[in-house]
Amino acid sequence: MADLNAIVEQLDQLTLLEASELSKLLQEKWGVSAAAPVAAAGAAPAAAAAAPVVEEQTEFDVVITDSGANKIQVIKVIRELTGLGLREAKAAAEELPSKVKEGVSKDEAAQVRAKLEEAGAKVDVK
Repeated sequence: MADLNAIVEQLDQLTLLEASELSKLLQEKWGVSAAAPVAAAGAAPAAAAAAPVVEEQTEFDVVITDSGANKIQVIKVIRELTGLGLREAKAAAEELPSKVKEGVSKDEAAQVRAKLEEAGAKVDVK
């Protein structure tokens, strides 16, 4: 290690012009390029940022935002869709926003939304 420290000391004393000439000499002798790794390292993050991976959502939550004027019909639909008891379905219709279904497919979410909207509720699918 003592030899390496001596080399570092010598390199510290080089002028900028001498360091540049040393760099060129080593690149020619070893057949490498100092610019290539820097360019490749800089290009990888740029390429990753340019092409973000977009994952398609596969699970949806159906949320009631407003029960509407016909709350009794909405409660009946909630019970039908979820199997909840009367008390739980009533709470779901009154304590808004309320998740009626969680983690369902896109098709099922669309069907649940259609039934609830038909009963008079306002629904969001997230």
